[in-house]
Amino acid sequence: MTRKLVDISIFLDNETISDPPSFKPKIEYFTHEDTVERIAEFFPGLEKNELPDGQGWAVEVATISTHNGTHLDAPYHFHNTMDDALGEKKPSITIDQVPLEWCFAPGVKLDFRHFPDGYVVTAQDVEDELKRINYTLQPLDIVVVNTRAGSRFGHSDYVSSGCGMGYEATMYLLERGVRLTGIDGWSWDAPFVHTQKKYEETKDASLIWEGHKAGRDIGYCHLEKLHNLEALPAFGFYISCFPHKIRGASAGWTRAVAIFDDKLFA
Repeated sequence: MTRKLVDISIFLDNETISDPPSFKPKIEYFTHEDTVERIAEFFPGLEKNELPDGQGWAVEVATISTHNGTHLDAPYHFHNTMDDALGEKKPSITIDQVPLEWCFAPGVKLDFRHFPDGYVVTAQDVEDELKRINYTLQPLDIVVVNTRAGSRFGHSDYVSSGCGMGYEATMYLLERGVRLTGIDGWSWDAPFVHTQKKYEETKDASLIWEGHKAGRDIGYCHLEKLHNLEALPAFGFYISCFPHKIRGASAGWTRAVAIFDDKLFA
């Protein structure tokens, strides 16, 4: 058996540009030197020199959104109901209710790096790419989208880079049984800066978050801010992306990993 793991997640830190300024995470780092007094609170009379090398513990305190870093969005993030097109409209599930089988499945990569920033991917684009890579979607496949945004991670234009998945493109996947998708951009949809211009011209509010809003019709999850998708082939791997279990939340952080394992495809 041969097994290879490829990290497809981004770092969560204070310096790297991965969100608009007002959405940035804040992480406070405490070193081994900083925490000796914290330990002494549990053991009155403890002196620093009594601890091995006079060191306490390292710990971090973070103020973050569930949408910072590589994360999995639950249907509840998109709308308060889901599955209307399936004839069983119901309350959207939150991140702690996402079926585990959605989060570990064969992966398929669609390469849309050639599309310009702000382009809205269509159902025909998805079908053409599947034909190019000679792949037929299977229910519960995890489909990830490689855009130009992946190459701009950490740069000032990251949030505005890459194409996005439109309503029709998203429904094309969902109607074929896909329930979890992902993208290396800041959002599953086209960057807001581009959608804003279209809205100003048309006043058509249906253009806003159209890919996300497909979840009203068929409930699904998607990963945002993936990374290193260029290292993946079109298919022949599994993706593991179990989210942190936050009760009633719209999203959860995940260490998304692509797994190449002969046994998984035996």
